[in-house]
Amino acid sequence: MKAVHMPVIGHDLLAVERFRDDTSRMVEFLVLADCPLGKRDQYIRRFLNEEGYNQVLEAQRKGHIRVYKYCGVIEGHIMPAKKKKRRGCK
Repeated sequence: MKAVHMPVIGHDLLAVERFRDDTSRMVEFLVLADCPLGKRDQYIRRFLNEEGYNQVLEAQRKGHIRVYKYCGVIEGHIMPAKKKKRRGCK
């Protein structure tokens, strides 16, 4: 969870990028090391297409950022990620 004192940089929740036809994801992440996505200790929100989302995943794999929230976006509607249901014996 992000620290309370850290402002969110990047896209606002009602940003134009949210309503573009190719937007499919919303991601909030903390930058751990300077990289093309941002400077160290910035908490950023972005609305992305699939190509941008893959860049974010690659940066996370390299350890440059840490993703805190992610959601799907369909026609401007934010769809929270669903947790996997546990199957089997109760």
